[in-house]
Amino acid sequence: MEKASQYLSLGHYSPNTIRNYLSELRYLFVYYAEVEPQDFTEDMMMQYLLYLARTLGCSRVKCRMAAQSISFFFRYVMKLPYVVPSLIYPRQSSKLPPVMSAQEIRTLIDSIKNIKHRTVVMLLYSTGMRLSEIAALKIADVDSKSMRIKVVQGKGAKDRFTILSEQVLQELRAYYIIYKPVMYLFNGSGKGRPISHRSIQHLVQKALAQAGLDSKHYTVHTIRHSFATHLVDHGTDLHTVKELLGHSNLQTTMRYMHLTTKRIQGIINPYDVLPQGKQGDNQHH
Repeated sequence: MEKASQYLSLGHYSPNTIRNYLSELRYLFVYYAEVEPQDFTEDMMMQYLLYLARTLGCSRVKCRMAAQSISFFFRYVMKLPYVVPSLIYPRQSSKLPPVMSAQEIRTLIDSIKNIKHRTVVMLLYSTGMRLSEIAALKIADVDSKSMRIKVVQGKGAKDRFTILSEQVLQELRAYYIIYKPVMYLFNGSGKGRPISHRSIQHLVQKALAQAGLDSKHYTVHTIRHSFATHLVDHGTDLHTVKELLGHSNLQTTMRYMHLTTKRIQGIINPYDVLPQGKQGDNQHH
């Protein structure tokens, strides 16, 4: 485990990925407690992944994470070739994620009385940043002159810029005067320490419940989906949306074309512009 941890650190994997990979490897070692890791075989790995998928009914994400951590262990620690058996995970659901309407976003923000919590939600919606990116956001990353925010080492260890709203900037200034954060824009349990992911999730779920919105299906990530969908609604091109969200390929961004309502509302149904024929003139007589 120690060697796996060292290799993950050397590979500049994110803290989340390191934690998840090591956690999955621990479960594997417990499952095969009587077997030394150097005696693991590909067939044994297949049986373990099938156990996760079929017996435990684990999600596709969980199975994939386990398979990737096993692949990492074989290739870099054991120095053995290993191909992730992609056939064993369930097919990825093509179900579209829920999106909040502009009115629901307004209701959510207006229902939050705590200025820090309100600012977090306003920033989530107005920038489309991920939960982890908001938590890691530093004061120095907010550029009020250029009206943009730098997202440092987002998903895939890439830096990018996203937009800053004029109205949200005013709220940020008011928040800053009251809370006087140090280093990170949103401090957690101590000055100079970032807010925890759990705290952001909790404040969003609490706000959704208070606003009478669907707190079972809506999450922090729903706010990001809503930002992107509303951008497309207002005519922002997909390449710009892709850059703002930090997607690595356009295919991921394409789903927001499916979520936008204005695009569908703007379509003229071909039936409605058919020339009126005799049947159409006489069918109600």
